[in-house]
Amino acid sequence: MPTKCHLVLLLLLLLLVAVSLPERGVAGELPAFREAAAFRNGLGCPRVARPSSLDDRWLIHIAMTLDATYLRGSVAGVFSVLQHASCPENIVFHFIVAKRGHEELRRVVTTTFPYLSFRLYHFDSNLVKGMISYSIRRALDQPLNYARIYLADLLPSAVGRIIYFDSDLIVVDDVEKLWSIDLGNHVLGAPEYCHANFTSYFTARFWANRAFAASLKGKRACYFNTGVMVIDLRKWREGRYTERLESWMRVQKRFRIYELGSLPPFLLVFAGDVEGVEHRWNQHGLGGDNLEGLCRDLHSGPVSLLHWSGKGKPWLRLDSKRPCPLDSLWAPYDLFRHSSLLSDS
Repeated sequence: MPTKCHLVLLLLLLLLVAVSLPERGVAGELPAFREAAAFRNGLGCPRVARPSSLDDRWLIHIAMTLDATYLRGSVAGVFSVLQHASCPENIVFHFIVAKRGHEELRRVVTTTFPYLSFRLYHFDSNLVKGMISYSIRRALDQPLNYARIYLADLLPSAVGRIIYFDSDLIVVDDVEKLWSIDLGNHVLGAPEYCHANFTSYFTARFWANRAFAASLKGKRACYFNTGVMVIDLRKWREGRYTERLESWMRVQKRFRIYELGSLPPFLLVFAGDVEGVEHRWNQHGLGGDNLEGLCRDLHSGPVSLLHWSGKGKPWLRLDSKRPCPLDSLWAPYDLFRHSSLLSDS
């Protein structure tokens, strides 16, 4: 009969094994995808003089994160952008990845999109691990969720403007229309929603502190979703906006002034200072809220981008045979190689 001491030692051993197991996303564990067709430029597309150069004026730069959990969504997002772009060969994707699975992720992108222009960048999770505090949903606490704060540092200085896309969206319009918006004097452009009640985004401790609350005083503080942003990286670097966002993350770590991941720091730094973009470019919230993930309808108005922000993701709901009606709009962009499609029986 094992003694209590033996049982304790066994439990410790099992814990050590669990901790040492490789994270999802290492070689051999990533999903397989069908190869996408080659998308070519239309006759009216400007010619890129130096395809290998990142500062060509005709290039469109898009940044996304890549990891095992959201890889299927990322692939669908890339596919949707290429399918609807008038000049797909002028688009360069910049993928931000965590350390593990780096080369395997590169292989997946290369085999799925053989003609895609892209670069991979390693994001050091240690940059933010000490500044992240738990939020209302575990997925929001992952270090890679904060990589958008560091785009100006990660990407080469030759990239002066970037579109940032989350990995749970599809584009159903020509992305050049979003790329070409005039940011004016603003660092960042995004669809704004000025009916939002900012009280719900911050804790009572935030509002009780005069110094904290003063950061929003006098501003036309409108909500914007950080899953779709057009960013002037040169102005970002000049204004040291990464440091500004980090400072609020440190405040959060000490005083607990909000409950929702990486969004509130952006609201504190940029709310009231955003170039408004048409709402059609972020029909967000299709994944429901962060707790239940219930089905939702589209907002009124035209649609150029559908965004499954929230807990519910279309690929998970489709696989579980419990899709929401709008998940059928995501399905045509899913390149995942289902086992049923690999069998002749």
